[in-house]
Order: sequence, then structure tokens, then C-alpha cells
Amino acid sequence: MRRQQAVKRYAKMFFNTIEVDAVPKALDELAVVGRVMDKSPHFRGLLENPLFSGADREKAVKQVSGKIGVSDSTAKFVLYLSEQMAVSQLDRVIQTLTALYLEKKKRAKATVVLPVDTGKRYDDFLKPSLKKLTGREVDLEYVVDPSLLGGVVIKVGSTLYDSSLRGQLRLLKDDLIKG
Repeated sequence: MRRQQAVKRYAKMFFNTIEVDAVPKALDELAVVGRVMDKSPHFRGLLENPLFSGADREKAVKQVSGKIGVSDSTAKFVLYLSEQMAVSQLDRVIQTLTALYLEKKKRAKATVVLPVDTGKRYDDFLKPSLKKLTGREVDLEYVVDPSLLGGVVIKVGSTLYDSSLRGQLRLLKDDLIKG
């Protein structure tokens, strides 16, 4: 629980240090840093290991950020997370920062799970419907799950709308059991 509170605190701190319109770019930069950490165990180890000095970390972050085109504010934030021994939570910080940004912009992100790839064919239908449900503009992200036999599952924040075949069968089973 403490770790989640710390992640939220770090995300809020970073969110308050940059302009709201700069958040999408910062999110992309943090994601790039995360991918570099995933691909380079040495870089990850340098950032996560408390035995390395702050000067070593700063030098490494400056070198890597220069090569991958990360802004100074994002590089300083990654360095700060490293000093706080929280850089391992970068994925959670990105998620929290995204939620803060969407909240500020009065937007929501919906994950639409379908059994087959439909492209963006249902955008015109789903966006107005989800806007009516949530009261916010909605950004859609499509995920293909072949194990889903039919229907659709939509997750907006912590709310799940399950109109899949499996979900409908589960509801039917519950009704039959209740009698």
C-alpha cells in the first residue's frame, strides 16, 4: 500500500512540474526509458542498485537521454526515481501519470477487448455510447483476445462492461442457480 502511495506521489510531483500539454510527450519519453531499461540490464542495474553513486547515475542518465532524445525534465525525473529507489516502479508511475492527465483533460481511456481485429470500425458507435455512460470524451484502445468466443468486453477505468458470450452465460448460470 505504501508503495502505491509513493507511486502516486511521484506521478503527481512530475505532473505538477510540467505543463499539461507536455504530458503526452513526457509519457512517451518515460515509455522509451522503460524500454531501454528492459533491453539493457546494465542500465537498469545502474539505476536500481544503491551501490552506485549519484554522479554515476547522473552521467548514465544524461548519456542515455541524449541518445534517445529525452527532455531534461524527464531525465531529471528518472534520476530522481533512481535516487528514491523507485525506478523499478516506472510502469506504475506511467499508468498513474496517464490517469492524472486524462482526469485533468476530462477524458477517459477505454480498453475494448474483441475476439477478432476489427480495426476502428466501431469507433463511431462506441465513442458516443461510452461518452453517455461516463460523461467524458473517451479514447479507445482495441485488444484482440482470440479466447473470447463472441461479444465484447469494455473496461473504462475500474468499471467493466462485459457483453461477451462467456459473461452472458455466467449471468444465465447465476439466474438459474438463484431459481
